[in-house]
Amino acid sequence: NYPDRSKLKIMFMRESSGIYQFGSRKIYVRVEKDRIIIRVGGGYLTIDEFLDIYTPIELDKIDKKSTSKRINETMAIQRTLIGREVREDSPIRSSLVRRATR
Repeated sequence: NYPDRSKLKIMFMRESSGIYQFGSRKIYVRVEKDRIIIRVGGGYLTIDEFLDIYTPIELDKIDKKSTSKRINETMAIQRTLIGREVREDSPIRSSLVRRATR
């Protein structure tokens, strides 16, 4: 168990023994001398060092992803609304409707 859970803003999702997903990155975790260490590059970081470095990076990625998702959703809604206005007010469509009702 990790002693300071207030630092855990992103979940560690277990994939297999010693392999976890932390945000967008796959990490390798070991317990050595009663300490949790995480493989980074060619060395290891303690869990505290890892969280201090990589939590802000992963939170930033999540924030950017949610911001771009909101923008895309807004644009899709606007396209839909504009498309409805075009279809409802189209002179071609209006003349076809008038001919069909005659």
